[in-house]
Amino acid sequence: MLHLCLAGLLCAQAAPAPDSLVAFVDVTVIPMDRERSLPGTTVVVQGDRIVSMGPAGKAKVPPGALRVNGQGKFLLPGLAEMHAHIPGGQVPDSIVERTLFLYVAGGATTIRGMLGHPRHLELRARAARGEIISPTIYTSGPSFNGNSVPTPQSALHLVAEQKKAGYDFLKIHPGITREVFDTLAAAAERSGIRLAGHVPLDVGLQRALEARYASIDHLDGYIEAMVRPEAPVKATESEFFGLNLGEHLDESRVPALVDATRQADVWNVPTQTLMENLDPTVSAKSLARRPEMRYIPVSTVFQWAAAKGSIMDNTGATRESARRTIEARRKLIKALHDGGAGLLLGSDAPQIYNVPGFSIHRELELLVAAGLTPYQALETGTRNIARVFGTSHQTGTVEMGKRADLILLESNPLAHIRATTRRAGVMLRGRWFPQTEIQKRLAAIAKAVGN
Repeated sequence: MLHLCLAGLLCAQAAPAPDSLVAFVDVTVIPMDRERSLPGTTVVVQGDRIVSMGPAGKAKVPPGALRVNGQGKFLLPGLAEMHAHIPGGQVPDSIVERTLFLYVAGGATTIRGMLGHPRHLELRARAARGEIISPTIYTSGPSFNGNSVPTPQSALHLVAEQKKAGYDFLKIHPGITREVFDTLAAAAERSGIRLAGHVPLDVGLQRALEARYASIDHLDGYIEAMVRPEAPVKATESEFFGLNLGEHLDESRVPALVDATRQADVWNVPTQTLMENLDPTVSAKSLARRPEMRYIPVSTVFQWAAAKGSIMDNTGATRESARRTIEARRKLIKALHDGGAGLLLGSDAPQIYNVPGFSIHRELELLVAAGLTPYQALETGTRNIARVFGTSHQTGTVEMGKRADLILLESNPLAHIRATTRRAGVMLRGRWFPQTEIQKRLAAIAKAVGN
């Protein structure tokens, strides 16, 4: 049993009482059902549900409701981080607390844990019951990789074990042989549990699409699938998502790859910010100066600097190759979106310079830099998430009857995507966290990590 109240961040009563009332008065709603805004709207939340929406001049605010002044502000659905990591193993509860709250502080009201642990199943249940301050959690179990499933028989055993335990999907990591992958993919299909994550080099993108991954993360496999046949470096020699392959790509292959992805109905979680953090033209010192690094221990930031340098040193990637790979990924993001192959918001946090709750906003900016409109970028973290999880009846848009996972912004994100970084508060399953309270809690985290 976890007792997550060490820092006062995840204590009980995280959910509001069923009869609690909060009213966002005279706010501009961005409902995300389509590209539009609803100015001068009053939204009333009771318990964890939106119970009414209407013109501010006509709407009645129930007696006793907490009034949140929405004038000049914008209300939209909470976002999702689809490549999140939750500490596991023997990590102290205080670190789990910090991590989950950081997601919430940034407006991530849903996360998908991409490296699961048995303790995450209890966290998932407690979050769903509103017992802790945590995003809604979906989680894999421990990963399938070359060490955990060296044989087809071991893959069969692990698929059955994780299905029985109740994990939401199976996380695929590198190192799995084609023979083992074929066995586990067939077992997963029989068991009704989806695969997500990496595309092992021995498997390749085509086979991953045939296996109908729930999502491919990091755009893994796509750069490799673009390598020219006559290139001096083979696709199977790829290092860290193809950083060493950028000078050997045939981008004319992109339309066929996009079409195959769309036909397979496989989603992609680009985690472009992870790759751009590795850009050799961006210094570790500049990344360490990002404001959100105050919520990360200095020792971890040093480790990230070492990892950034090590990846470039050990992949054999030239600066030009890395630059071309990153640029090809931007073009691929745009092509996947335009070709109807769905994208999901995810950044891989906490990971190299990606701070939970903060890095998804950098990911949104990169999606826009790749050519998506602000609305299209926001879809990847709202409506699209509900479609993937089959929860469109209760999440993904701001509508009556839906769960009150909301972000209140100081300016219009449809005009400029960076507006998502200027939050006036976050509502998590009906509990309102004004930015003043969030900042106090963040200050406590900074102090706890020694900053």
